[in-house]
Amino acid sequence: MKKMSLVQAFGLLIPTASFIATPGLADESLLGYVKGSETLPESALELDQWVSYRTGKGTGSYDAWNLSTEIEYGVSDRFTASGYLKAQSIDTSGLTIDGYLPGPMDYGLRLSGVEASMKYNFLSPARDDFGLSGYTSFSYDWLDPHSGQDKDSYSAEFALLAQKYFLEGQLIWVGNGAIEATYAVRAPIENLPPGFDWPTGPEMEIELGFGTGLSYRFAPNWFVGAEVVYETEFETEVGQERWSFFGGPSLHYASSRFWATLTWLPQLSGGGEMYPGQPDDLHLIEKTEDEYRFKIGIEF
Repeated sequence: MKKMSLVQAFGLLIPTASFIATPGLADESLLGYVKGSETLPESALELDQWVSYRTGKGTGSYDAWNLSTEIEYGVSDRFTASGYLKAQSIDTSGLTIDGYLPGPMDYGLRLSGVEASMKYNFLSPARDDFGLSGYTSFSYDWLDPHSGQDKDSYSAEFALLAQKYFLEGQLIWVGNGAIEATYAVRAPIENLPPGFDWPTGPEMEIELGFGTGLSYRFAPNWFVGAEVVYETEFETEVGQERWSFFGGPSLHYASSRFWATLTWLPQLSGGGEMYPGQPDDLHLIEKTEDEYRFKIGIEF
């Protein structure tokens, strides 16, 4: 399958119909990465499509696409359940990292995983002045998003999502705290370079993530925002394996039955395991220099 360009992928997802200036949805994504606490109304059904593009490892060439198609359903006004189907495309060359990137990889869009999530709203930001929700997700992936190689990963994530309105809803704050546990096993690879480390035994990883952001309505239906995300991971044998700070802007549009968000999230600083010759002050083994994300949601 032929790989997509950034323009082609966004073009498949942006409707050609004119936007109508009407109120936004309850569970829209104001930002690209930090989640809000709002849930869908009871019996509401929403289709969301995410397209993420990750690029830049400091040396060589690295371009990866990650797609997630999500169906959300409002079980009640406080409880939303979701199912996801994930896919990815990767093109990497001129870069070999011991234990992580065994060599060049180039393939078009492939199915890569499935996920299920639940969000329960304890406090509503509209009714209770401060919003708070619990979020849980379970996922199974059979392709590694970093190397593109075969890798079975089972993950469980638990998070608290906070949200508050200011200036009668013109300014919105969101904040997240999450912990994710992953059990993973890599598939063996033949004809590896002599002495190349490629462990195939079970691995256990714990990731902590914290994020916060603001979104400001500058015109009817239009929001501009900014978010900051911190992630760190602890692995079985090495302890703290990596950490990174990310931060960047978002542009969001919402109508009564449709919303869309475009985000750029570059890595600002990072550390932990690094490969020889990489730029300083960034973690570029599992992360990239830049991430771009486009999200669209349509309510039925």
